[in-house]
Amino acid sequence: MPHVARAHYKTWDRCDLTFVTLVEGTSVAGVLTQSRCPSPEVEWCRKALTLGTARALVVNAGNSNAFTGHRGRTAVEAIAARTAQHLGCQPSDVFVASTGVIGVPLPIDKAEAGLDAAYAATPCDWQAAAETIGTTDTYPKGATTTAIVDGRTVTLVGIIKGSGMIAPDMATMLGFVFTDAAVEPGFLQAALNAANRNTFSCITVDGDTSTSDTVLAFATGAAGNAPLSGPDSDGADAFAAALADLCAQLALLVVRDGEGATKLIEIAVTGAESDRSAHRIAMSIANSPLVKTAIAGEDANWGRVVMAVGKAGEPAERDRLSIRFGDTQVASEGLAVEGYDEAPVAAHLKGQQVEIGVDLGLGDGTATVWSCDLTHGYISINADYRS
Repeated sequence: MPHVARAHYKTWDRCDLTFVTLVEGTSVAGVLTQSRCPSPEVEWCRKALTLGTARALVVNAGNSNAFTGHRGRTAVEAIAARTAQHLGCQPSDVFVASTGVIGVPLPIDKAEAGLDAAYAATPCDWQAAAETIGTTDTYPKGATTTAIVDGRTVTLVGIIKGSGMIAPDMATMLGFVFTDAAVEPGFLQAALNAANRNTFSCITVDGDTSTSDTVLAFATGAAGNAPLSGPDSDGADAFAAALADLCAQLALLVVRDGEGATKLIEIAVTGAESDRSAHRIAMSIANSPLVKTAIAGEDANWGRVVMAVGKAGEPAERDRLSIRFGDTQVASEGLAVEGYDEAPVAAHLKGQQVEIGVDLGLGDGTATVWSCDLTHGYISINADYRS
């Protein structure tokens, strides 16, 4: 049940604190940034996840509280303690996430006042919660799906924020999934890990991994199904598939809203020596400023794709390489396809979704990742982000 309030972390005229209360017995799982400079919130969640239970989630927008030393840790402890007082639970049952400017300690007085206001507020819908957790997002991001588990319909709802500083090193945003299914923590974690590998860890906007990236999944058990304890439980496959679908919807919402972006780019790599190799090559293409600016300019400059394949550090043979834009093959066996028709390529690049296909001709490895174009808008947003 979400509640929102204004903690006034910034001067914006909007809610910036989200407080979600969860019933006793709620299971939790999470994936967190692999940054070596994580926020105190990430460290708090990483430790709390080992217990597998949750009673509340608190999300602060406008201040990431990262790189703030002992003051940042004290702020997280204060938030967890204040929330625990409201709910009569242990601080370790409270999960905290923050997003915004790095290097500014989260003001404890504003956080506690915001918590008190949110706790007393009338519950809101998930749309309001999605709006509240955003920063440079241009629209609120949420999705929902269902699955049949143990003969019962269970619902999964997710909200997410993310627009810049997006490069997967697990996931790279703040995302939260809530389900009324009964799922034991171990299986919930396994299902989230599997979903993350092909969704959140396959998107990039700018190649920069945040200090604060957090994706958490909460399972309340309110649907009354027999708890899912492993892959052999009745309905486990359906639940895992629904979770993966929800994560895919959320991940694409993030990359479509990349800062300054006008186009979603899907990059499919086949014929690599392994799936891991294919993923690394796909990400090299996806993170290339030269590829991304070419797509922004609707220029089918496939030479830049060749460059990105070559620099990836993965096995590749020039004379086996093939490249396509949309359905049109533009290069094959180390050369441009003689006489290929540029008209369908030009038409494809004018659309809002661009597909780049690369086949290395070496093996069975495949990967698909998603990126966005790089425009002047990205510079405008990030040149004066702190103001």
